Amino acid sequence: MIFVSRWLTAFILTLAIEIPIASVMLAKREPRTGRRIALIAFANLATHPLVWFVFPKLLLPYLAQLTLAEFWAFGLEAIFYTMVFNIRPARAALVSFTANAVSATLGYYLMRAIS
Repeated sequence: MIFVSRWLTAFILTLAIEIPIASVMLAKREPRTGRRIALIAFANLATHPLVWFVFPKLLLPYLAQLTLAEFWAFGLEAIFYTMVFNIRPARAALVSFTANAVSATLGYYLMRAIS
């Protein structure tokens, strides 16, 4: 139960970090703020649980798990943004990379601080 609670905390932090970043970067493609936020949250909901609950079960060294998990989140979210926001893959990759890089870095330090 503690692990699920830590995941929920991390997920809320992820949303708090990634939604503002991706929302600003995608604003021209989707002017409706509520829809834009919901779609970004959905993309994170599709990736974040696997990062926390599946990738650690792969029995890889921690750095390999983390790298694979972050590439998974980045890649799937970039594909999602390309399809849903009808943007070029390079633009979607930039949005996903920026949001995920800030989230992974800041989230790591924030989770350590509250633990």
